[in-house]
Amino acid sequence: MEKEREQQVYLARLAEQAERYDEMVEAMKSVAKLDVELTVEERNLLSVGYKNVIGARRASWRILSSIEQKEEAKGNEQNVKRIKDYRQRVEDELSKICNDILSVIDKHLIPSSSTGESTVFYYKMKGDYFRYLAEFKAGDDRKEAADQSLKAYEAATSTASSDLPPTHPIRLGLALNFSVFYYEILNSPERLEIVGIFLPPVYTQSCNLLLNFLSIGENDPKANFSFHFVVVSEILSLVTIVVVYLF
Repeated sequence: MEKEREQQVYLARLAEQAERYDEMVEAMKSVAKLDVELTVEERNLLSVGYKNVIGARRASWRILSSIEQKEEAKGNEQNVKRIKDYRQRVEDELSKICNDILSVIDKHLIPSSSTGESTVFYYKMKGDYFRYLAEFKAGDDRKEAADQSLKAYEAATSTASSDLPPTHPIRLGLALNFSVFYYEILNSPERLEIVGIFLPPVYTQSCNLLLNFLSIGENDPKANFSFHFVVVSEILSLVTIVVVYLF
């Protein structure tokens, strides 16, 4: 089992370097299904792989939705129909990816988790992918995805509050994503006002983290660097969102 694990992790690293993220995901899914506690590197490889796979589709969906609105404004029904059909294909891909990782999280990752850090990481990830579903689902499906996302974020927050320091990168990333959920999915900007109180220390911490990671250089494993860079970048994005809303 260890030999297979090492081989799949190596393949995932190669796939990341080659920017073949679908294959990176498949390699790390194989590791997750071994029902073992993932190392920090393995956990981050899995996260970065899925982040890139889902990110491309989410960007496509937003572009198509924007074009669809413009065509509707022009009254071009034929083009609107074409776009709707194309958008549905993208939504099917998004659903497949989200349901895939959510199944892995519930069946393998959370049951194999033995630390507060990894537990927070996986529940945060669960909240994220249900949030992605809620972004494009409608009606009861959207409500169900939003409810599941809320439950996962609340579970992650509960464990983070007791097991992780306030400036821990995973806890900061969780606070960001939970706030984005309230703002974009529940349409509750009041949450951002609360986050705004903590902007100065969070911003300072984020900048310090970013400078530290940039100074590490080639000695730091790429997967870890990628993960932390994403976390810091997203925290700085939260600062922008809150500043725009509050000021």
